Amino acid sequence: MTKKLPLPVGNTNYKEICRESYYIDKTLLVKELLDEKNKIILFTRPRRFGKTLNMDMLRTFFEKTAEATSEYFTDKKIWQQGEEYINHQGKYPVIYLSLKDIKARKWKTAYELLKYIIKTEYDRHQELKNSTEISQTDVALFYRITKDVATEAEYVFSLQALSRMLHKHHKQAPVIIIDEYDTPIQEGFVNGYYDEAIEFIRNFFSAALKDNPHAKQIIMTGILRVAKESIFSGLNNIRVCSVLDKKFSEYFGFTTSEVQQMAEYYEHTDKLAEVQAWYDGYKFGETEIFNPWSVINYFSNDCQAMPYWVQTSANTIIQEILKTYNDDTYKNLHALLGEAEVRSVVKTNIIYPKLKEPQTNILGFLLMTGYLKATQTELDFKGDYVCRLSIPNKEIKTIYYNEILSLLTERIGENTVTDLGNALFKKDAEKIKATLSTFMMETISYYDNLKENYYHGLMLGLIAIAESNYTICSNRESGLGRYDIQLVPKSAGLPGIIIEIKAAGKNDAVNLKQLAQTALSQIEERKYDTELRAQGVTDIVKYGIAFQSKAVEVVMG
Repeated sequence: MTKKLPLPVGNTNYKEICRESYYIDKTLLVKELLDEKNKIILFTRPRRFGKTLNMDMLRTFFEKTAEATSEYFTDKKIWQQGEEYINHQGKYPVIYLSLKDIKARKWKTAYELLKYIIKTEYDRHQELKNSTEISQTDVALFYRITKDVATEAEYVFSLQALSRMLHKHHKQAPVIIIDEYDTPIQEGFVNGYYDEAIEFIRNFFSAALKDNPHAKQIIMTGILRVAKESIFSGLNNIRVCSVLDKKFSEYFGFTTSEVQQMAEYYEHTDKLAEVQAWYDGYKFGETEIFNPWSVINYFSNDCQAMPYWVQTSANTIIQEILKTYNDDTYKNLHALLGEAEVRSVVKTNIIYPKLKEPQTNILGFLLMTGYLKATQTELDFKGDYVCRLSIPNKEIKTIYYNEILSLLTERIGENTVTDLGNALFKKDAEKIKATLSTFMMETISYYDNLKENYYHGLMLGLIAIAESNYTICSNRESGLGRYDIQLVPKSAGLPGIIIEIKAAGKNDAVNLKQLAQTALSQIEERKYDTELRAQGVTDIVKYGIAFQSKAVEVVMG
């Protein structure tokens, strides 16, 4: 067997990947940027979707260095586009700032990290140290920043000043690349120094980006577009490309054809269905996208399907936001778990302090950060996006289990959730009913007219605690239909569990016990236990559960 190139797990160095690893060619991004008429462009994408690697690729392409770097592109797609684009390779000074590591609990530390990154970029341009092309004032500023004795005001204007110095020295305006620009702002929001972070970052960017004649092009990345009122005040020439925009949609994340080619290269085409179920499901513009981080880790880990992406972050911001969830958000999260779609206005610009307020902002945040996908998008009369939203794939569903479970334990106590898990596999229908009744009384408004998909999602959230002992499946085919929820035991001694859910409207005249029995009969009639029996599970407990507003009935078979 021919030795295969390794996959670049965790590596964002373009040169190293080109030399040593399997690389999915995204170099046509260069062409698109050169064709773009906007001087400033911001790409907002979820974390680990290839932003940093793309920015390093752009730096390698554009930057004028002592090393000849064309060798990294001659076999790539950009080199096939002709001299019009090849002529830009290695021709510009580049300013490259990555703010992805500005993570600190206090503003003082964050500010020191920002100063260090600025100083490091100044140090990278030693040609300015003794340049006769720049003014003595700029030479003095260069020394103060590299010696770490500059004032705060000088750091605020340092990016603007560096672009001016490079333009004068090289007789060519630099390309400015700023990766993960919003990390300090997110950290400020979570750790209580949001105002200080916003003030510095706003002034830092405004000085460098607004009407700057000393920049060829400015390319930025981040997870979110922080609202104009907060950070991009006065910048009317910025082009923002979010997950909802069609242009540039194929350059961040892997397309279907790219994943198919990777599977063919590593001789794992038989795993494509599993890869799709776990890591596909995103839609950027009109392009179907796979999570690149998870796909790479999947193929590198002997095709073991597991939630790789969720392990890259503590999801701190989501936890902060969901602490103050309202009833609409609460219902929507459960409906999403029940594999329903939720329709919502989505605002692509974010003001962090307002994230805890309206439900529309929370869902928009979850979309922009990769926890939801937009299956349909349209504009309303105000120019806002109205989207149909759903959970992208199996990997992301695990987060919803965990996050909703944490919400439930905060609201009604961990014991209640644990009691339900214990009652399910101890075959205690009365305890299940009592636990669910307690939960409904604590959390559900009497006036809510809840649908079956809400209760489906509610049950998935409540039983997430069983994940250590069970594989939890939802809405899958078995026998003659699709069951609602199935728990497959991971070890001997535990029963298999099938749950079928029915819901009546709050004003419906219905016998809830009979409705629960109908649910149980459906399990039997449609042979939903077929899949469990095929896996060798013989001890199977079946539950029919019926809901009506706050009322619940449980029957067991």
